[in-house]
Amino acid sequence: MANKDSYWRKHKEKIAGDMPESVVRKTYNPISAEQKALYEAGKVLLIDKPIHWTSFDVVRKIRNSIGIKKVGHAGTLDPLATGLLIVCTGKFTKQINEYMAQEKEYTGSFTLGAVTPTYDLESTPEQQKDYSSITAEQVEMAANTFIGDIQQLPPIYSAIKKQGTPLYELARRGEEVELKPRAIHIGQFEIVRIEMPVVHFRIVCSTGTYIRSIAHDMGIALGCGAYLSALRRTRIGSFSTDGAMSMEAFMESLGSSTS
Repeated sequence: MANKDSYWRKHKEKIAGDMPESVVRKTYNPISAEQKALYEAGKVLLIDKPIHWTSFDVVRKIRNSIGIKKVGHAGTLDPLATGLLIVCTGKFTKQINEYMAQEKEYTGSFTLGAVTPTYDLESTPEQQKDYSSITAEQVEMAANTFIGDIQQLPPIYSAIKKQGTPLYELARRGEEVELKPRAIHIGQFEIVRIEMPVVHFRIVCSTGTYIRSIAHDMGIALGCGAYLSALRRTRIGSFSTDGAMSMEAFMESLGSSTS
């Protein structure tokens, strides 16, 4: 699993390709002093994060565009995930921890019949197993066992730090990593539809929940392995993707001139 900088280098052309051609062709002027003052005073931006962008990519783009250093996000989304990213600017960065603590909702899918080291498609599926005997009822029953207060082991390839070093860096170096379970709460775990081997879901959960781990643990419960194949965050507290803007819309909001 690449770190943020190497992921950016690997996918920067893809990221540019994700932006509509009309935006790529535009040259964006520096924002006005009045606009900059508003961002310094504090704003909460609801961004619909594109696939292949890290959460830090979004923060960096916004920080460079508005010309202030105090910009941060309220909860990381993995590069292959899309959806709601709360970005705070200026004095409103003090509210980040408040937003991070709020309940979250995700939709997505996991794929049965294999596992990956990262629990998602950041790494290659391996250890293929037969899933043909798995029934919809078994999937539903397995999902129900996760609802409520549970202990969850985070993925080895995660940004959780041990003595200041992210676990994914230790894992890449082949160092032994001792994982400790963390208390989380799953309010809802709905199986939306099943198209074997892909299972589509909706989850409402507490902060600190790794949906990748839920996918992996579902594979263990079903005895055939599973990995997260798609993920979208649709809500944080009372904020949802319905009120979020794309990166294109954010850049347009700052003003531009056609080159």
